[in-house]
Amino acid sequence: MNSTKPTNYPALFTLIGVFFFWGFIAASNGVFIPFCKSKFGLSQFQSQLIDSAFYFAYYIGAFLLFIMGVGLRRDLLNSWGFKNGIVYGLMMSTMGALLMFPALATNSFGFILASLFIIGLGFSLQQTAAQPFAISLGDERTGSDRLNLAGGINSFGTTIGPILFALALFGTTKLDESLIQNLSLSTVQWLYVFVGLAFFVAALLFKFAKKLPQGKADSKIDHESKATLTLGLITVILVGVLSAIFMQNTGSNVDHASHSGLYLLFVGIFTLVGGLLFANSRAKKNSNGWGALKYPQLVLGMLAIFTYVGTEVTIQSNLGEYVKLIDFQLFQTTNPNIDFSNFKLMLSKNEVSGFWTGLTPMLVSLYWGSLMIGRWAGAISAFNLSSNLKRTALIVVPYIAFLVILLSNWIAGESIENLSVLWPYAIVILIQIFGFYLGNDRPSQTLAIFGALGLTAMLVGMFTTGSVSIFALVSGGLFCSVMWPVIFSLSLQGLGKFTSQGSAFLVMMILGGAFLPPLQGKLADLFNISVSYWVPALGFLYLMLFAVIVKVILKKQQIEI
Repeated sequence: MNSTKPTNYPALFTLIGVFFFWGFIAASNGVFIPFCKSKFGLSQFQSQLIDSAFYFAYYIGAFLLFIMGVGLRRDLLNSWGFKNGIVYGLMMSTMGALLMFPALATNSFGFILASLFIIGLGFSLQQTAAQPFAISLGDERTGSDRLNLAGGINSFGTTIGPILFALALFGTTKLDESLIQNLSLSTVQWLYVFVGLAFFVAALLFKFAKKLPQGKADSKIDHESKATLTLGLITVILVGVLSAIFMQNTGSNVDHASHSGLYLLFVGIFTLVGGLLFANSRAKKNSNGWGALKYPQLVLGMLAIFTYVGTEVTIQSNLGEYVKLIDFQLFQTTNPNIDFSNFKLMLSKNEVSGFWTGLTPMLVSLYWGSLMIGRWAGAISAFNLSSNLKRTALIVVPYIAFLVILLSNWIAGESIENLSVLWPYAIVILIQIFGFYLGNDRPSQTLAIFGALGLTAMLVGMFTTGSVSIFALVSGGLFCSVMWPVIFSLSLQGLGKFTSQGSAFLVMMILGGAFLPPLQGKLADLFNISVSYWVPALGFLYLMLFAVIVKVILKKQQIEI
């Protein structure tokens, strides 16, 4: 007789709060980046190192857990328990947030990056522990439903994060350059103190909640020497590359015209891609010692997660700079007889304000809210609905999520007039709904369609102007929304006993958020911000190709998806 394990709702609701924190802090970088760019006189490339520090910490954290597990021949998280793993992660993020106070006091950009890196290390540990913890809080068969719920709350955090962050810093969501320039650093310092205290309170809730289980899973650490050595060498090179980039771009004498940062980024990316493809090719000849890396679907999936995360992050991280270009084009169109040489200089010095620039927090909120729209729509398939009800929900749910975005911005103080600018975005949402229908709940087909739509959106964004251009780029969030679970599902097909190891390798590829944003930032500095959006465009192209190639690979392995 099968018994159903009841869901521990108090523990689940506490855990969901952590998912909200992730979304809130990660999305708030979209407002923090233009603040640092203006306050510290950074180039676009330098400003994107904020993402590099934050997301590289995810990779390092996951890699250290993997290496220590291999060395000790035991899973550290299982030894600690998922509950304690989350507590340790929250305490680490607390320390990083509090370090932002002296980092900002000393006006040291390098110190700020180090503080963000420590926050990210804590997030890495929290995320590694929280996902299996959510599954352990009830019947394993309904674990995906709890993850969908947590993911939906995470997306809500990414939606309101930029709004609340802007309100806390500036007292308004309508920004201009004078507000940023006149902002006291003490305001930012105390905001991060508050964030640190929030992490600390969450850690105490987890630690002393009497009915909160430790949470453990039966897992075994397999020592695959060749895989461990290869990943270790890749990691050493990546650490060296990013360390060199940080040192070159956080000192007092930075050469903004230098191409070395671009070359170093390419070295890091080629090392990762070449190293993983080399491992898989060697494993085809002799699979002993390669573990999960012998599966081509996993290796290509690792590169897909790298590309997906980097694409998702870089679109919004560079959005604040892009809207300034739109304002410049708008000003130029309405004033054709003015000499724009000085205006271009103002643009390069980050001194341009305008209609769209003032709406940056709202646009960043809409971008992350677009991921919420897609994830809410994608979660419909998890429920046992009739075909007619499912079709209806697929239309209604995305627009309910869109209303949540509008309502959140209105509560935050946005005027109806400004919100009305977003109403045409409802047409873009209709395109995503059509994409879901074409996908027909088939993972590879859905990923290919959304990759093609994302590529199209980036091209439209680059070759148009005004609201059409902005909405096209923002819609990248809609098309990224369901890619994470689809890539995971396709990459882990047929791995058998290596599924757990493969999952850990995929999480490490959050690393993409450390490389693609600064790559786009450097291209923006060398050329212009519009041209730089070829980075996410090519990212969507690879994701589309991955969907097609992985289907062929799995078919050869006689795996039906």
